[in-house]
Amino acid sequence: MPRRTASPTDSDMLGVGIVVYDGVTLLDVSGPAEVFDRAGGYRVELLSPDGGEVRASNGLRLAGTRAMHEPFALDVLVVAGYEHLPHRELPTPLLEAVARFVPLAERVASVCTGAFVLAALGLLDGRRATTHWRQADELAQLHPRVRVEADVLRIADGPVWTSAGITAGVDLALSMVEEDLGAERAREVARELVVFLHRSGGQAQFSTSLRTPVTTHQRLRELMEDVQAEPAAPHTVDSMARTVSLSSRQLTRLFQHELGTTPARWLELVRLDHAKQLLLDGHSVTESAQLSGFGSDETLRRVFWRLLHTTPERVPGPLPHGRHRRHPARMSVGGPLVRPHRLAA
Repeated sequence: MPRRTASPTDSDMLGVGIVVYDGVTLLDVSGPAEVFDRAGGYRVELLSPDGGEVRASNGLRLAGTRAMHEPFALDVLVVAGYEHLPHRELPTPLLEAVARFVPLAERVASVCTGAFVLAALGLLDGRRATTHWRQADELAQLHPRVRVEADVLRIADGPVWTSAGITAGVDLALSMVEEDLGAERAREVARELVVFLHRSGGQAQFSTSLRTPVTTHQRLRELMEDVQAEPAAPHTVDSMARTVSLSSRQLTRLFQHELGTTPARWLELVRLDHAKQLLLDGHSVTESAQLSGFGSDETLRRVFWRLLHTTPERVPGPLPHGRHRRHPARMSVGGPLVRPHRLAA
C-alpha cells in the first residue's frame, strides 16, 4: 500500500492531538489518524487523561498515549467518541483534561459522540453541530443551546468542527487536509485509502432510501425507484396510485403497511433529500426548489423549517479550496470548569 511522499520538517508540521479513553471507538481514532498521517503535514499524538495504555471498546489496546497533565501547543484537538458516552456520567478527569487543551488548539473537533464532551464544556453553545444520528435527539435535549443538525455528516462552525458517526471522522479529517494542504493532497490521500473525496459535509447521514424500510412489494418498489429517479416530475398521491393501478386510499394503506408512512410524507422526504443535495452542489434556493419538485422558494423554506428546523440558506455550499488560514484567537471553555453539564462528582 502506498505511503505518503511528503517529508516536512517537524517545525512545518501541524500538531494533532486525538483524545482517547477507556471504551473509545477505535475507528473514531484510527480513521482520522490514518488520514492525517498519510497527508504528510501532520504530527499525530494520542492523548488521554492519565497517559499510558487505553482499552478501546472492541478490547484492543492503545499503548503509549500521552498524558494530558502538561498542556502543549497543538493545531487540532480531536475528541473521539464512544457508543455509550451519552448514557454515562462524563468523567471529571476527561472533561478537565480536554478543557486544559482547548485554549491551546486552533481547531477543536469531535467524532461521533465526542460531541457530548464538547457540549458539556459549553463549546457548542450557539453553534451548529452534529453527532451520530442515534444520539442526535439526546444531544439536543441535554444541551438545548446547541443547534443540533442530525442529518449531516460534518459541520465546521468557526474553529469548532463536529462529525457524525464513526467513518464520518474520515470525511472530517479529509476536509481539514483540504483546508491545510490543498485539494490535490486531499484527493491523493482519499485515493490511497480508497475512499471518496469527499462526501459533502451537509450530505445526509442517511438518505430517504436508506431511512425507509425495504419493501418486498414489487409494484411499490418500482414506483419508489421511479419517483426517486425523477423527484421533480409532477408526482401526486393520485398519480402514483394510478401508476400501480390502485386507488389513492389503497396506496395510502399499502404505504402504511409496508413503510409505516404515507405516500405524501414519503414524497416530501424524497424531494427534501434531493433539494439538500442540489444546495450542497452549489445550486441556488430557487433552482433547488424547482429541480426537486417543490416549485417555489417559499414551499422549500416551509418544508426545511418544519422538518429540519433550519433554512435552505444555511445549507453550506461546496467547500472552498486552499490552505487553512490560522485562527487569530484561540478558544476558551465558556465559564469556569466547576460543574459543566453531566460532570461527574
